[in-house]
Amino acid sequence: MGRVFLVGAGPGDPLLLTLKAKAVLEKADVVVYDRLVSQSILEFAADAAEMIYVGKSPNHHTLPQREIDALLVKKAREGHTVVRLKGETRSSSGGGGGGRGPSGPWGTL
Repeated sequence: MGRVFLVGAGPGDPLLLTLKAKAVLEKADVVVYDRLVSQSILEFAADAAEMIYVGKSPNHHTLPQREIDALLVKKAREGHTVVRLKGETRSSSGGGGGGRGPSGPWGTL
């Protein structure tokens, strides 16, 4: 069984990413990311990592949240180390009422 790490990418500046977040990105087999994650953060992922875009915009959702959750679980059950990478804007990083991820024994960074 693999592991899923929920990683906040912050506002896009790679210097603001934690060292632990950078380390799990570098070792991840699968990176599931949204439209708010900057290219400079994505570049920390291993060249061999499977990159899966699941971005949402006001009128378009690549995948519904339930399917994103199922994808994370499926990839972990296949034995992969998975990073769910979430970007933020200044308005979304204030702390209240953010999106709720899948429940379970997930590592959170």
